[in-house]
Amino acid sequence: MRETFQRPAEVRRVVLVGHSATATLNFRAPLIADLVAAGCEVEVLAPDWTEAQLACLKALGAQGGAFPLARTGLNPLEDLLTLLVLWRHMRQRRPDVVFTYAAKTNVWGMLAAWLARVPRRVAMVAGLGFAFTETEAFIGLKRAYIRLFLMWLYRIALNRADWVVVQNPDDPKVLINDCGVKSDKIIRVNGTGVALNEWSPYPPHTQPITFTLVARLLREKGVLEFLQAAARIKARHPQARFWLLGPLDDNPGGLKEADLRPWLDDGTVEWPGAVDVKPWLAQTSVFVLPSYREGVPRSTQEAMAMGRPVITTDAPGCRETVVEGVNGFLIPPRDVEALEQAMLRFIEKPELIARMGNASRRLAEERFDVRKTNATLMKVFSRP
Repeated sequence: MRETFQRPAEVRRVVLVGHSATATLNFRAPLIADLVAAGCEVEVLAPDWTEAQLACLKALGAQGGAFPLARTGLNPLEDLLTLLVLWRHMRQRRPDVVFTYAAKTNVWGMLAAWLARVPRRVAMVAGLGFAFTETEAFIGLKRAYIRLFLMWLYRIALNRADWVVVQNPDDPKVLINDCGVKSDKIIRVNGTGVALNEWSPYPPHTQPITFTLVARLLREKGVLEFLQAAARIKARHPQARFWLLGPLDDNPGGLKEADLRPWLDDGTVEWPGAVDVKPWLAQTSVFVLPSYREGVPRSTQEAMAMGRPVITTDAPGCRETVVEGVNGFLIPPRDVEALEQAMLRFIEKPELIARMGNASRRLAEERFDVRKTNATLMKVFSRP
């Protein structure tokens, strides 16, 4: 059953502002449907709608709009144009609630909503991303500059939000200490959540034992560690299978196809690119995400809902998905040997796959039911 939301009379129009139409439909469709079911007029703004995506949005009962956004750019003129277009749109539409997510939309969407005097402004920080993730020194200076700049922007923009929603217990410390966000406006939810009826558990898969990483191909997702550990295991257990699912990304931490080529050419890892992950997860034995930092990764939540054990890092956002030794294993970030050893445990004791997979599904039901997350968000939208 869907959690019910009693819409206050003063909450009629809701505008969502996202950085990507694809991500919005993938991550926010249940929230949009719940808002529409509650009687809200919902408009979703994104920079890159296609006609097919707009048709999907219309089927949910919402409408879409576009605005200019340089997702990874640092050109202040482009960002000012984003702010201006969003401000003008909100002044014309006069929404009762504006909900933003992702770094740039949190900044320019919140500032635009504040300037347009939108009465309820809610920003979700679904992970702190590239700027706040420690990694190799070769991009350290650029990362440090982006971090300082983003901290300054967050200090301005998030303090114009009425509520700031986070997904793990570590991010509030950074927002409060480094970005000056007031602690009494921070609300935590358990990730984005998954529609458990759509991500049903599958029987355990053990022939062959298959390890799958689903992520945008960024260094900070632990992709290189996954490739290196896979090569070590493949040399000893050639029957093991390794899948890397996800697209290249123009983020500063993005990998190039050439970075993957040695492991692809020798058959260590298969990389089909950006695909519908559900049929691949159905043939997965163990889900792996050696990320350096997350909000709470939706990919892991989906794998858990499908009954897959998890190997991930003891890092912010990642550790929230694993109870050590119950539904998987936690390893230190950037530790190829620890990742290798964790994967070997499933090869040497394949009976763990079924037991830990069942535990993952139970944890997904307890922690990551999208209905519970959406009910919390909609209550936040109605707060004065």
